[in-house]
Amino acid sequence: MKINKLSILFLLERSKINKQGKCPIKCRITYNNNRKPFSTGLFIYPDNWNNKHQKTEPPNEENTFINTQLSLIKQQINQAFLFLQVQEIVFDVEDIYLKYKGKDSKVSKTLLEVFDLHNERMEKLIGKEYTQSTYNKFKEAKNHVKNFIKYEYNKNNFLLEDINLKFLQDFDYYLKINKNQKQITINKSIQRVKKIIKLAIAEGFITTDPFLLYKPKRVENRVVYLTQEELSKLENYTFSQTRLQQVADMFIFCCYTGLAYQEMSTLESKHIIKGFNGNKWIKMYRQKTQKEISIPLLPKSTNIIEKYSSQVSTYLLPSISNQKFNSYLKEISDIVGINKNLTHHIARKTFATTVLLYNDVPMEIVSELLGHSKITITQEYYAKVVQKKVSEHIEQLIRKLDKK
Repeated sequence: MKINKLSILFLLERSKINKQGKCPIKCRITYNNNRKPFSTGLFIYPDNWNNKHQKTEPPNEENTFINTQLSLIKQQINQAFLFLQVQEIVFDVEDIYLKYKGKDSKVSKTLLEVFDLHNERMEKLIGKEYTQSTYNKFKEAKNHVKNFIKYEYNKNNFLLEDINLKFLQDFDYYLKINKNQKQITINKSIQRVKKIIKLAIAEGFITTDPFLLYKPKRVENRVVYLTQEELSKLENYTFSQTRLQQVADMFIFCCYTGLAYQEMSTLESKHIIKGFNGNKWIKMYRQKTQKEISIPLLPKSTNIIEKYSSQVSTYLLPSISNQKFNSYLKEISDIVGINKNLTHHIARKTFATTVLLYNDVPMEIVSELLGHSKITITQEYYAKVVQKKVSEHIEQLIRKLDKK
């Protein structure tokens, strides 16, 4: 975790020597790469200053008094810094100075300051409430915002109170044009900014929510999955190369379990239990949502586990990186003749559609098996699939009625 240290330095303003031949001593506080210089009100002869030891020499009554005052200033600044740290609030070098002077900290905070506060808290909760992947996405979101502010306003930061609807719309445009992001990715980035704004409101940094009038642009959710014919074609194909066969097996395994890559790659024998009906189930926590999932081991997924049971490994399936997995899937789709851009996530969608919904498994159960945090997430993605299934049932009903 990044720790921002406080630096206190005393400097001479040699260009401002008075009639007595003395020059003022200035103090400079540095925190989080930002500086705050101010006058101490003390004057000394320049030749008496020892910059390395930060004090006046030689020892005499006047120099001793000045050194005592400098020590007191440093002590008071450190006390102000400690006080702000104990408060667990976002603060900067200006706040430290104001607290040292006995004044209230300034009200205005910046967007990147609150981003830092959020991300520092999130980092401490990795493995408890959040995953490393989620944390990395918020770090990435902060960098996008930082680059946008520099590009659009030529500033290093942006006050929370100045964020308005135009700021959010311009950020949307920036991600689309400068970062070449798709709208669904843009919406997720802005959703993370929205979470930072909510934190700022909760901390009392701002009172007005700039997101009140903002509406994310609609994204047409097109679910890509394997049809029963395509899945059968993949299951019945035997690959000559071991690496391709292993990836094909793992992809098929996920088509019948719906496991995300992280859960598939860390699946161990301890995750396989006997359910209430005597059949085997996968029981583990989904890393993305920290929600416990229970998935029945269907015959085809059981066969694949048994196929690799002789391998000497902690995990039940072969080990391969997500990047290589998806790279090999492109080869597999070309060889088998599946005209779709196969990725690991398509296996999860195939489980939800071809294996579950098309076999009349209710949406509530599908949501539970996928480990979604809310059923609305499942409905949002698979509503059209359900509509298609309803249409098929209605057509069958019409044909039955016509025969009567």
